[in-house]
Amino acid sequence: MTTVSRVLKTAIVLGLAASLASCASARRILPFGLGKDDTPRATASAGQRVSILAFEQQLAPAAGLAGRDFFLPGPVAATAWSVPGGAVENSIEHVIAAPQFTVDWRRRIGAGSARGRQVMSPVVADGGRIFVMDGESTVTAVDAGTGAVVWKVDVKPDGREAAGGAAVFGLPVPFVPGTGGGALSGGFGGGVAVAGGRVFVSSGYRTMSALDAATGAVLWSQPVDVPIHGAPTVAGNRVYVVDVDNQIIAFNTTTGLQDWSYRGIVEPARILRASSPAISGDTVIAPFSSGEVVALRASNGQAVWNQVLSRTSRTSALSEIRDIAGRPVISRGFVYAVSHSGVLQAMDIRTGQPRWSLPVAGVNAPLPVGDVVYVVSKSGELTVINRDSGAIYWTRDLNEGRVRQEGGFLGFWDKTVRPEWSGPILASNRLVLVNSDGEAVAFDPKTGVQTATLRLGAPAYIAPAAYNGALLVLTDDGELVSIR
Repeated sequence: MTTVSRVLKTAIVLGLAASLASCASARRILPFGLGKDDTPRATASAGQRVSILAFEQQLAPAAGLAGRDFFLPGPVAATAWSVPGGAVENSIEHVIAAPQFTVDWRRRIGAGSARGRQVMSPVVADGGRIFVMDGESTVTAVDAGTGAVVWKVDVKPDGREAAGGAAVFGLPVPFVPGTGGGALSGGFGGGVAVAGGRVFVSSGYRTMSALDAATGAVLWSQPVDVPIHGAPTVAGNRVYVVDVDNQIIAFNTTTGLQDWSYRGIVEPARILRASSPAISGDTVIAPFSSGEVVALRASNGQAVWNQVLSRTSRTSALSEIRDIAGRPVISRGFVYAVSHSGVLQAMDIRTGQPRWSLPVAGVNAPLPVGDVVYVVSKSGELTVINRDSGAIYWTRDLNEGRVRQEGGFLGFWDKTVRPEWSGPILASNRLVLVNSDGEAVAFDPKTGVQTATLRLGAPAYIAPAAYNGALLVLTDDGELVSIR
């Protein structure tokens, strides 16, 4: 470093220190403790994601499982992906999809993420069509074979500018991974599901709607009191959604009238991902931002049991965000769910009694397959767990070789960028995930070795869906990608 550079840097630092000191009185009056200058903070520009969790606790493989094989079922055809989790249990083990792992077609479906809006809705498909929602609550039907747009419907109600936004929500929305940067000025959240020739749409603009799957015509639209954060799950004659006040509402699929509702513990801090309930028979498993996993009777909304997935200790204020941002999964009589605050748990669906629990912080749905459960932590660790015992086969750092330093000015304020991952899905003997670097990446499901990488062209924060032999990925800039 030259003498001039050292002098310049010293002058900049002294100047900034003086400026900050002169503003000390102003900082003290800022709300929410933002004026404190002794607390580390991360900021982001519009559209930028900031990682807030590092590797908190290494999960050690069990010595007894070292080198042992495990059973995975063969792939089956995915002839429908009608709800965000593929099936109402949110459990699809192994699908036939993308055997060539090449892009078949791309289609711009609407607005991508930007300041004030987010692409959050998972992809669903049925009847030869794919249904997606963009960052401005416009629903698009796309031909699954060609990618041609069939119809578009904007589900925002009249006066939509007044209906959305954090100020109307009446609660602070923290900046967390998967949220993007800047304030949210419009409605956010929600998603789509399809069943019985109808597309059900939940919206951050305080509406629940049903559209004709063939034409997009609005069959009914029901206003609600607060924005709906989660994507819908439809089963039988009811469609279920969770709003931002941690209330699950069951609507009649034919009339749109509310059948029942149940309110969990109100918790304003949440991850901006569109989670959704899981259903098995007469049991609805509802995820809440409070860290609660609640089992309810589908017929009347009566609570059966309740578990809170929260650690007793914390490493930072942000680790106290308990949100169940990934969908809970029902498989073989057990419920699998992971919280942002660091608990992965397997629970008996009848009693809620935990079978095992592990210290994993995550925002993706676990994937039970055969003898094992796959889960991706917030810090980017892929872990394979014995379904029965909770013992660990192996872990892999997905970000090995991908962590980089970016930004900075004259060597100051460099930031460490660690890609964020969404998934996984097991497709044609590949474990596939997408990431914020704009990649779809395939791994060997038995060993964790990376086998293929595909460039998507933009970051992806929503796990892939599978339909009729294709993997479907919705990128953050509003492009739908079909992978064959």
